[in-house]
Amino acid sequence: MRNQTIKTEFVDQNIHKRHDMRQRRFLPSIRVLLAFDAVVRHRSVTAAAQELSLTQSTVSRLVQTLEEQLGRELFSRQRKRLIPNAAALTYQKEIGRALDLIQHASTSVVVNPQGGSLSLAVLPTFATRWLGPRLGRFLQSHPGVALNMSTRIQRVDFSTEPFDAAIYFGTQDWSGLDHLKLFDERVTACASPAFLAQNPVRQPDDLQGLPLLHLQSRPTVWSDWFHAQGADVPKGGGMLMDQFSMVIQAAISGLGIALLPDYLAQVEITEGRLAPVLHQGVAVRGAYWLVWPPEKSNDAALLALRHWLDLNR
Repeated sequence: MRNQTIKTEFVDQNIHKRHDMRQRRFLPSIRVLLAFDAVVRHRSVTAAAQELSLTQSTVSRLVQTLEEQLGRELFSRQRKRLIPNAAALTYQKEIGRALDLIQHASTSVVVNPQGGSLSLAVLPTFATRWLGPRLGRFLQSHPGVALNMSTRIQRVDFSTEPFDAAIYFGTQDWSGLDHLKLFDERVTACASPAFLAQNPVRQPDDLQGLPLLHLQSRPTVWSDWFHAQGADVPKGGGMLMDQFSMVIQAAISGLGIALLPDYLAQVEITEGRLAPVLHQGVAVRGAYWLVWPPEKSNDAALLALRHWLDLNR
């Protein structure tokens, strides 16, 4: 008992030391920071006041309070307008991130007061066509976890964005992040039945001159596919798109031949909207990965998701 008391007192002392290090001068109130953030974003006191449901004079007074607290000017005054200087723009960028983190943490407490909140960034089509249909089973087996998802095409910067983990397609090239490989990419070439009726494809050479539909995030996938078919990539044009949903719709509309991951292709083939071209399920470069910062490795909600994905990949 005595050892436990000593340990508790030591922890409490450390907490007080951290609090003592937080100088109140550098911790403006949320009300002040919200006013400052709104003025910089809108470049207008009037618009900021409308957003915050405050009077213009109140917003101006809050901004002045911040300048007095920090001991430096953040705006120049021109005909009753507040023009943010370079320091204000830099400060607002950081303050905006901090306000997002506070809002995210507060929302998590309201939505899931028992804890276990997880924020996940995921590719749009992967979220709707692979992860989404399976999430019910995960949430049913982990009722204490609140999962918040946002779609991202580009990679997440975990140092500036409030995500705990992300699911991406690519190679194992994330410096400083932990990872779990979900599955390798296998693709099937597909086109609408009407398109293939007019343009029969019985061998790779039959694709010469036919429009191929390309995805921005998969620049090498057609090359990999033709190599697996034992053929060279044909010369020819085709549309370039940034999401699989657009590629699928273009193929259904008869605009060309799409190269789709099997988890997408098989749905469209089964429902008759698209038909396969030559060999199906061709292995290509790239895989789907779950990645997260090392400091999140022992997070209970993330551990639950990792275990579930490991069993269901």
